[in-house]
Amino acid sequence: MKSYHFFKKAIFVFGIVFCFASCDTEDILPALELSASDTNLSEASGTITLSAILNSAATQQLVIPLSISGTATQSSDYSVSASEITISAGTTLGSVTLTGLQDNTVEGAETLIVSVGNVQNVILLSETEITISVLDDDSDSDGDGVLDANDLCPNEAGEVDNNGCPWLGFMINEVLYDPAGDLAGDANADGTRDPNEDEFIEFYNSGPELDLSGYTVSDASSLRHTFPSGTILAPNGVLVLFGGGTPTGSFGGALVQIASEGLLNITNSGDVMTLADISGNVVLTFDNSALSGNPDESYTRNPDLTGDFVQHAGIPEANGDLFSPGTKLDGTSF
Repeated sequence: MKSYHFFKKAIFVFGIVFCFASCDTEDILPALELSASDTNLSEASGTITLSAILNSAATQQLVIPLSISGTATQSSDYSVSASEITISAGTTLGSVTLTGLQDNTVEGAETLIVSVGNVQNVILLSETEITISVLDDDSDSDGDGVLDANDLCPNEAGEVDNNGCPWLGFMINEVLYDPAGDLAGDANADGTRDPNEDEFIEFYNSGPELDLSGYTVSDASSLRHTFPSGTILAPNGVLVLFGGGTPTGSFGGALVQIASEGLLNITNSGDVMTLADISGNVVLTFDNSALSGNPDESYTRNPDLTGDFVQHAGIPEANGDLFSPGTKLDGTSF
């Protein structure tokens, strides 16, 4: 019986040793994804870098074959520096270059679909296919007067002065009507939290240039601000109107004003702020009656400029900040 138990124990120990020797982390294959430096390739010698990226260093040289399809034609619309990506042992990245080729044929925008071919010794993630637009600098697909190679919105008619993209117009992007009750509510950064002075409205002008001289801001009951002469917002310009105080800081380079009538008086329980032109025509409104009465933070569009109004701090990109007057919700400049 003793010899039986000894033999059984020896098998158990051998199994553990075998697992340590052969079941280590090197048996876990690295994961691979494909990325591109851009998704628009100009035929006027534009270039894009295609990269194959591992989540851990390769233990041996890996060769990643590429499959390229789509409406664009190799050797006449584009060239590729290699048909496969090599990742050297001990590294996590390899790349090839796509180059646009000039011709005189009006073709419109064409596509390249790049995907990873059959490859061993890696785990393929979902990001292994990329669609790239090849932009013809001899054509204007959307008919807006901007050739595709220079058009940032080649499939949507826009404005020549806005790189082929449509103007978004003049809008309200962020409003703070209920500053937090302590110094965290000091939106104008003058060192003092004030329930009226720290209120603000952030305006954004995507273009064209807009002269706001003589325009007014009112709440449901009274005039609150008249924009002084010379208030001009350039394309992509931002203006922050505070209730009062001494706004301190750069506010992302925005034009900053304080309410000419002494406060904005945006009532928490429901109010309509109205921007009117010099003739009294309504240009913009902000109605907070459907929003929280005491949010202790601003309401901002998410995404900036195009999204719906939501509470600021709960947006992941805001990093918990309660407001962002003059900047995007993540604190970067427009």
